[in-house]
Amino acid sequence: MTSTKLDRPKLRHIAISVDDPFATADFYIQAFDMEKVGETDSPLARGVYVSDGVICLAILAFKNDYWAGQNGKKYRGIHHMGFHVNNLDDAKDSVTSAGGEHFAGRPSSSEGDTSTVVYEEKYYDPNGIMIDVCERGWPTAPK
Repeated sequence: MTSTKLDRPKLRHIAISVDDPFATADFYIQAFDMEKVGETDSPLARGVYVSDGVICLAILAFKNDYWAGQNGKKYRGIHHMGFHVNNLDDAKDSVTSAGGEHFAGRPSSSEGDTSTVVYEEKYYDPNGIMIDVCERGWPTAPK
């Protein structure tokens, strides 16, 4: 994918896996003057979104091992990062041709309320690190 600086993918999202998303969000709000910009309680995870105005930090407690990925829901630490892209099909081609592996798309409505799920597609990089690729972006993360 050939791109200019204005239309290339942008890192806009980092997710961490924790035991108590609300207490952890309070820490980041107090310690770094971040702003709470949303919450989620989806089939994937319960959590809080905070932002510095550019990067959205998702603070999540995963509900099951599938959506937590290869580290499982008991893992604590940096979980994945997200890139805002202009086109999901182009991103898929770019990520897989560079050696990435598709992990999952959006959860189905049969898994419960998905209205607070903001990612579009999930991949693993060649090191096994999870990546979200999203056209819509995350709360308060500029496009």
